[in-house]
Amino acid sequence: MTKGQGFGGFGLGKMKELAEAFKKAQQVQEGAKRLQEELEQMEIEGQDESGLVKVVLSGNQEPRRVVISQDAYSQGAEALSELVTDAMMDAYDKSTATMRERMEELTGGLNIAGLG
Repeated sequence: MTKGQGFGGFGLGKMKELAEAFKKAQQVQEGAKRLQEELEQMEIEGQDESGLVKVVLSGNQEPRRVVISQDAYSQGAEALSELVTDAMMDAYDKSTATMRERMEELTGGLNIAGLG
């Protein structure tokens, strides 16, 4: 055994790195719980290109409400369906981007395989 290497080359320096990684992981876990609570309270609005239909999701992508303008009704069922779908996709894209940004903030500086 080489001096200062400990068991299998796992010296004190590595133990300190491991302890710091565990501490950071615990901070991320606590932050993730707070983030989950924030996302539940958040409201993200999406709309179709014309602004005739608005869809509101929570930060966790749970549907909250749909607002359809009177002008949207006059376009007929098929067009209205497309407007609602477009608004839903906009809200979904915004909520996904928000979740990604918040997770990157949360895990910033933590090098975890498969994240980021």
